[in-house]
Amino acid sequence: MPIEVGDKIPNVKLQTMTSNGPRAISMDEICRGQKVVLFAVPGAFTSTCSNDHLPGYVKWVDDIKAKGVDVVACVAVNDVFVMNAWANARGVDDKILMLSDGNGDFAKAMGRELDSRAFGMGVRSQRYAAVIDDGVVKALHQDAPGEVKVSGAEAILAEL
Repeated sequence: MPIEVGDKIPNVKLQTMTSNGPRAISMDEICRGQKVVLFAVPGAFTSTCSNDHLPGYVKWVDDIKAKGVDVVACVAVNDVFVMNAWANARGVDDKILMLSDGNGDFAKAMGRELDSRAFGMGVRSQRYAAVIDDGVVKALHQDAPGEVKVSGAEAILAEL
């Protein structure tokens, strides 16, 4: 059953890249005592994710944080090295916490898997954004495939 507004975010371990290499980080560690905007994309370097979704968050991250958000994070079913390369290619710097869900465990725990096997991409994540306050989902918006409307940075900024 998909996670919805009012539910606790699943405490799944993800990976993030640090100056010392990959580091495991749990959703509980990210969300505990903080307000988090988490956006999920089907895949790093894919056209809609790279051209429409991530750039909006890079552009609007300071405005989002000015609304009381402590962490803006991006998660995708890619390995930590691909997520790091994508962040570097898109000028993310340390503005957005890039999270690797390499095995799709978080996408599955969220109930938001996307079966892309017909396109040779395996099982990925649906495109969505969530506002999480101290581990509880306060808002969650999922887009239709190929669209960035309700999960984009401007839509989330307007909601905050």
